[in-house]
Amino acid sequence: MRTRAIRLYGKKDLRMEEFELPPIKEDEILARVITDSICMSSHKAAIQGEDHKRIPDDISVRPVIIGHEFAGDLVEIGARWKDKFSAGDKFSIQPAINYKEGPMGVLGAPGYSYRYTGGDATYIIIPPEVMGKNCLLRYKGPGYYPASLSEPLSCVIGAMHANYHTSPGSYNHQMEIVEGGRMAILAGGGPMGLAAINYVLERKDRRPSLLVVTDIDNSRLKRAEQLYSTEYAKDKDIELHYVNTKDKADPAGYMKDLSGGKGYNDVFVFAPVPSVIEQGDAILAFDGCLNFFAGPSDPLFRASLNFYNAHYNFTHIVGTSGGNNEDMAEALEIMEEGLDPAGLITHVGGLNAVIDTTLRLPDIPGGKKLIYTHIEMPLTAVEDFEKPGKKSSFFASLAEITARHNGLWSVEAEEYLLGRCL
Repeated sequence: MRTRAIRLYGKKDLRMEEFELPPIKEDEILARVITDSICMSSHKAAIQGEDHKRIPDDISVRPVIIGHEFAGDLVEIGARWKDKFSAGDKFSIQPAINYKEGPMGVLGAPGYSYRYTGGDATYIIIPPEVMGKNCLLRYKGPGYYPASLSEPLSCVIGAMHANYHTSPGSYNHQMEIVEGGRMAILAGGGPMGLAAINYVLERKDRRPSLLVVTDIDNSRLKRAEQLYSTEYAKDKDIELHYVNTKDKADPAGYMKDLSGGKGYNDVFVFAPVPSVIEQGDAILAFDGCLNFFAGPSDPLFRASLNFYNAHYNFTHIVGTSGGNNEDMAEALEIMEEGLDPAGLITHVGGLNAVIDTTLRLPDIPGGKKLIYTHIEMPLTAVEDFEKPGKKSSFFASLAEITARHNGLWSVEAEEYLLGRCL
């Protein structure tokens, strides 16, 4: 089977190549990738190259396929897995397999560490450790892009589950956000913040009564409110506020006032900015938990914390990076039940757009950049489909479809696109 893939050879050295995949072994699976969502983690990996903890040292001679938020179809099943998987199954992969054996050690992951497995390819070979760790997951819902976005959603789910609280006199931690509590999502206008808002509003088992989302970009906040309105949140018994902290002389004081002066039980920080972390620390309630979600690239990154409150008010901090298998399964299940992550997607493109998009990702505004690996298409903002549509019937049709879906990407748009290339 021939494949086209984007492979990493070194720092900022990404190449599109076509090559022959080896025949699969009895403990491997051949798969066709349909979609990949480009993540900031892939940008960091491409910039850092072999210095990245998940990237092997020998990529200059044994390059790896990038992309870890992907979905597609299983094509050929090795004998070892025939009783568990079938050709034609739609799939997604939990990339944080954290296996202990193998050449990449505990940090090996699809999209970072493998010659034949990654999201930015047409066909891949899934290695046995993925199945052995139950990280190959079926998706039974509509479309493919929701399964691609199940990985970032699983990271948010894992963060919510990782927060913890305590009881006086007990050393047992009570895992999870506080039911009916007060929650703040700081720097929440980006794609991961939107995923967090979406999840909080759609959860059935545990929700806050107050949710405050901050950012310093009015356009991002406006889009967030259009996608997840305060009225919709009210129907879910959640009081939702969007706050531009750049406009506030005392952001922490303003947010404290919104909480009735009590502070927040659960605070999530979605940007690696010291002032945002310190703001989150300042608004914690008694026994409040701050989750530092955003991953910094600087290994010496620091921020100040109030240890008086840590001692007397029992405030605490956790950091999460990725979800586990259960989080991913929960993400896929909630999407199968109707959660549509289309609001996270602001751009769509083909495999030919991956290299430039990955290397320039921090400079490209908007949310998730969704790649369809079997097509050639410049990275295009969904809201801009009408512009090329003046000369292209393809883009004109996509503009009409997205207009029917409140300006969002959709399963209908995906089916139209795939009908043109598969």
